Amino acid sequence: MIITCPNCNKKFKIDNSLIPNEGRDLQCGSCNHIWFYEIKYENDEVLKLNDEIKSKDVEAKVEKKERKIEKKKQEFEKINTKLNNENENILKKQKNNTLSKNTANNGIKFFSYLIVFIISFVALIILLDTLKTPLIKVFPGLEIILFNLFETLKDIKLFIIDLI
Repeated sequence: MIITCPNCNKKFKIDNSLIPNEGRDLQCGSCNHIWFYEIKYENDEVLKLNDEIKSKDVEAKVEKKERKIEKKKQEFEKINTKLNNENENILKKQKNNTLSKNTANNGIKFFSYLIVFIISFVALIILLDTLKTPLIKVFPGLEIILFNLFETLKDIKLFIIDLI
C-alpha cells in the first residue's frame, strides 16, 4: 500500500502486514514527522441491487434498439441494391466489351482467311506448274487453259508491281 506523509506529501510504499487494524504511529523518513495512521476502507457499504427497475425504461430502450436495428437493415438494403446495380452495370460493360472484341476478332479472322486463301492459291499454281507435263498427257485440252492461267498471273504480277 502507498502512504503519504501529511507534512511533506512524500509517498512511501509499506507492506499491509506492518499496519494492524487498530492503526499505529508512523515516522516520515524524509522530514521525521510522526503521525498516527489507521487503515480506512473507503467503501464499507455492501453493494445492493436496485430491485426497482422500471419496465417502461427497459421497454423504451428495447424500442430504441429495435429502431436502430431497423435503420441499419434499411441502410444495408440500400447498400445491397446499390451493389446489385453496380454489378449489373459492370456485367453490361463486360458484355459490350466482349461484343466489341468479337467484332475485332471477326476482322482479324477475315484477314487470316484471306491470307490462307492466297497461300493455298499460290501453292496450287506451283503444283500445277510442277506437274504441267504429266497433266497435259492425261488431259490434252488442259494445255491451253494452263497457258492462259499463267499469262493472267503474269499480268496480275505486272499490275501489282506498277501499283507499288
